[in-house]
Amino acid sequence: MFSNKYIEILISVLIIFVIAWVGVLMRNSSKEYRYIGQSVEQKHSITIEGEGKVVAIPDIASIQIGYSVEKKTVAQAQKDSTDKVNIVIKKLKEDFNISDKDIKTDNYNIYPGYDWKDGIQILRGYRVEQNLTVKIRDLEKISDILAMVGESGLNQAGGLVFEVDDPQQLKQQARELAIEHAKQKAESLAKVAGVKLGNVINFSEYSNDPIYSTRNFLAKDVALGMGGAEAMPSVEAGSTEIIVNATVEYEIY
Repeated sequence: MFSNKYIEILISVLIIFVIAWVGVLMRNSSKEYRYIGQSVEQKHSITIEGEGKVVAIPDIASIQIGYSVEKKTVAQAQKDSTDKVNIVIKKLKEDFNISDKDIKTDNYNIYPGYDWKDGIQILRGYRVEQNLTVKIRDLEKISDILAMVGESGLNQAGGLVFEVDDPQQLKQQARELAIEHAKQKAESLAKVAGVKLGNVINFSEYSNDPIYSTRNFLAKDVALGMGGAEAMPSVEAGSTEIIVNATVEYEIY
């Protein structure tokens, strides 16, 4: 009889333990359920936009030059093209101190030329075209370089583009101005609203792609009409603006 009572007590204790354990599990599960899918407590904030502008004055220029010639044979056309282009490359390096890294061959093409006679296609010869892109770091030499190109017999030139060699440095300056502008606006608004400005909790920016001045020269102008530096027009680099728009979110309390 005593043994049976002991067993009943033990079973009762086990039942109570199991019920308590199940209750704890249910409570934890319920708490976990309440947090799943719920966002973090939203902070009070204001979002302000600021703008920063920096005037960019180009310090480099690039120009595309080249030569196109047609001869009876490929060898004749190649020789004529090679001779003229190599002379220009040599002058760019020796007379204008243009480095190898600033002279790039963009294309070199060879293709046949045909005439039509009585409905029959007749091979006329072969055309060779070679083009270079030259980066000019001393802008005062541009007019003299263009004059030299014409004097040397090249018959293709165009796409004179002025650029800033390191635009990221100017963009960083514009970014700092934009953030400062946003901060000033936020401080003024917080003062009017009677709140205190806290930390930055979000930030984004947008910047423009600066449009640099471009000037095109016709091939005939360089090859025929500008036979010396005195005949070349004055080339002005101009300026452009680098603009950064910053959107800054501040905590308020």
